[in-house]
Amino acid sequence: MSETPIELAPPLSVQPLSQPQPEKGLQPPPLLQLPLPTQDPQQVQQQSQQQPGQQQQQLSESNLEHQLQEKPVWIKHQRRLLLLLGISLCAAMLGLIYYVHHSLGTESSNHAGPVTPCLSPACQWASARLSASTDPFTQPCDYFLLACGSDRLSPDSGGRQRGKGIPGHPQHRMEKSEWSQRGGRNEKTENTREDKTLNRKTVLLQYLREILETSDNQNSSAVQNMNGFYNSCLDTRSIETAGVKPFLTLVQKLGGWAVSGQWNQTDFNSTLSLLMRDYATFPFFNLYVGKDPNQTAHGTNKRYIQIDQPDLLIPIQWNSKTQKSEATTETLRPFLASCDRYLALLGARQSSRMIHVGLFISLSSELAVAASPLQHRLLKGLLHQRITIKELQKQAPAIDWLGCLKATFHPLSLTEDDHVFLHNLPYIVQMSRIINKWLNKHEQTTSGTLHTYMILNLLHTLMPAMDSRFSETAKNFSVALGNTEGEVPRWKHCVLETERGFDSVLTHLLRERTAHTEAEKMIQNIFSSFKSMLHELEWTDQEYFQQVMEKVESLIPRLWTRSKISSEAELDLPFSKVTVSAQSFFSNYVHLLSLWQKRRNKLLTAQTEAADILSVTPVLLGNELLFPMGMFVPALFHPIYPRAMNFGAAGFLIAKDILHLLVPEIYSHSETVRAVGECVWAHYLTVNEKAGRGGAFSLSAAQQQEVWVQYSALQVALQAYHQSLQQRPGDTSLSGMSHTHLFLTSFSQVNCDSDPYRELMPLEPSFLIAVFCAKSSLCPTSLQCSIKTQHNPSQIC
Repeated sequence: MSETPIELAPPLSVQPLSQPQPEKGLQPPPLLQLPLPTQDPQQVQQQSQQQPGQQQQQLSESNLEHQLQEKPVWIKHQRRLLLLLGISLCAAMLGLIYYVHHSLGTESSNHAGPVTPCLSPACQWASARLSASTDPFTQPCDYFLLACGSDRLSPDSGGRQRGKGIPGHPQHRMEKSEWSQRGGRNEKTENTREDKTLNRKTVLLQYLREILETSDNQNSSAVQNMNGFYNSCLDTRSIETAGVKPFLTLVQKLGGWAVSGQWNQTDFNSTLSLLMRDYATFPFFNLYVGKDPNQTAHGTNKRYIQIDQPDLLIPIQWNSKTQKSEATTETLRPFLASCDRYLALLGARQSSRMIHVGLFISLSSELAVAASPLQHRLLKGLLHQRITIKELQKQAPAIDWLGCLKATFHPLSLTEDDHVFLHNLPYIVQMSRIINKWLNKHEQTTSGTLHTYMILNLLHTLMPAMDSRFSETAKNFSVALGNTEGEVPRWKHCVLETERGFDSVLTHLLRERTAHTEAEKMIQNIFSSFKSMLHELEWTDQEYFQQVMEKVESLIPRLWTRSKISSEAELDLPFSKVTVSAQSFFSNYVHLLSLWQKRRNKLLTAQTEAADILSVTPVLLGNELLFPMGMFVPALFHPIYPRAMNFGAAGFLIAKDILHLLVPEIYSHSETVRAVGECVWAHYLTVNEKAGRGGAFSLSAAQQQEVWVQYSALQVALQAYHQSLQQRPGDTSLSGMSHTHLFLTSFSQVNCDSDPYRELMPLEPSFLIAVFCAKSSLCPTSLQCSIKTQHNPSQIC
């Protein structure tokens, strides 16, 4: 009798109904497949042709005996098969447990499907914002070429080169649109993503706005005064109703002015001291507090009074041939028109307006010729010239220096032997001569040009508190000079003005809302990942590498916060004499200038560097690497967000800042920088050509370094996230995204962030997602812009 085959069911592969399929790169372990007993095909065919009855007749006694002899062996194999079946079922269950466990987010590669959604209000808002933004994993390659909505590499531009120079302070550029509705879309800019990217300075201001508008129930009088100031700033109706009356009342308090025909012939230095002390107005020179760079290099933090040339109202240009500043006819015409308009708004008679405007422009031009740009002063060694107040008085006798400085920094004690620092001594000397000339010749008449000059400077100081006719005049003048920057939203303007006077109160409230523990953990993870990355680079200069590592190892990275305010009384004390009016923003603004001046005074005696609430980039102070609280605010960071989202946004920015700050000259010391820059650029050119764009060009060293910085920052942030998962397994997610998908999508929200290095980046940073996914199995397989098939897959960056 031949053996009847035993059919064994294959091991069950159980898939949870609610679970997505595992992503590529994280497959559950294969289940054991058991070999089944086999039969001869001919025997099977013969058996199929015989009838059951015939088979029974053909069984002989010997066959029965043989069957009886073989039965124990078959039973023995059956037991083994059953044992193996049990083992395979156990393996299947272990594989299932392994898969589910990693699906919950505990895997080190962080790539399983999301199974624990974050449903907190903060996450719901973040999810809505992500839903309103473009998902980079569903977009064609064009998205990665022009993700920020610029035309810098459009067909019409011929791929013109970016990064030939860094324009002045791009970090202060404001976004054109505000978040009128969180997470909403702006149909006017549907073809761009500029309004949806997270510019961190604007994000911080938006968060401070939220603090100001939700802290009304605080019992602290300082908080109430701060909120009263902010609300009065927003009350434009009251500002329009008040008109010019508050300013004219203040002018009368200062002794009037010749423009109105009523001037008390006030003393020049007395008026100047008053403007400096009470109104933070510096018509003829600028005044601030700073350190001696020579002492700073030796670890000394003592601060000194710094005297610089003023922010002149008249527009000037530097003539490199004559080495002098000058005003051109093209700029003088709109300047004259704006000055005439200001005097008209202030009630000056038409018959005398042009006389006063002419004298004002004449004095302004003389002062402008003595001024020079920063670069020229740097080359001539005119910065940080140390001098005593007594010596300064001899050099520039027209100003009562000790009297003005004592008034400004009251109640601090100053003597003529104290040192100050000058940043353009030739200007200070020439300014003194010009003032003496006007005092001796022109002030004998009733024109009062020096006094009028100071009053018009006061007007510009108080312009933010004036009605819209003044801001409109200033805007028209700016446009006439060729400036095209959009108008700052009123809420943003009011947040900035409130911070000037109530910075300690706003910092206190921000400190209470900042997740210190979570922020510190992220900082430590990013810094640790950064140090690991340095060891992986190919260094051409080992001595430089050792210097870098010694510097890095000596640093203490931490969150930059002020000392905690222990009580409400301590918070209220600096504002005990401040009275805020609900309906007079002008008077509130005058109080603010006084607070601002007191804040400046404290810097002279402060022992430590005060944290800047508006700062969004880290700073080096001694052996400390300090990260301001403004880097850890929604939508960049929130302790309730999935960590993948926090590391993709705030983590990337932190890593990028660290690389810029600690290895600014790495290009000339590491082959990796050049290799990565060229590799990423090669990928970009390939995709660019596929999209029908030409204009290829090679990258400069600075551009290659910036490409490396941002690509490395992305990798450092992801490695830090993995490190975080090892320390604290498990993470949540949003919108059904896998953790890596969420990490990279979060990065795509901040890749267009404005910083001083943005103009050096020759491609939109979102393209780094495509390059990263070309070499990594962590990315979702749905990425449409895959460069694996468009470029040599063996060339990974």
